[in-house]
Amino acid sequence: MNINTILKENNMTKYRLAKLSGVPHATLNNICSGQAQIEKCSAETLYKIAKVLNVSIEDLIKDSITESEINAQRERAYEYGLPNYLQHDLDEYKKGLKNHSSLIDCLWGELYGSINMAEISDGAISPEHADYLRQKYLWRK
Repeated sequence: MNINTILKENNMTKYRLAKLSGVPHATLNNICSGQAQIEKCSAETLYKIAKVLNVSIEDLIKDSITESEINAQRERAYEYGLPNYLQHDLDEYKKGLKNHSSLIDCLWGELYGSINMAEISDGAISPEHADYLRQKYLWRK
């Protein structure tokens, strides 16, 4: 389902979507006109649009890419474009795992706290996004 269809169903203009989501009107125009590929948008942009339209990110992009591409896009989007503090802690944790750091427990705690802050305090990532990061990095076996 594309954004134009969802907007029409919700009787909403691109301008209103821009105001409610915080996504620039020019960006929405480019997406809706096909000048910009929606699957290349940042996770933050997709999240803001999906939240206002009350649909999942997958619903926004599913017509433009296949299921396997969706999973690959989700993984890339969930690990990059994060708030700076969370991106830093994730990168440091990955380095710690790779280098078998003796401080891995500290890095784990920092990452855990940053994920929680980004989800709960800042609302910068969705609960689904936070769960993905926790499952992939913190609850490893």
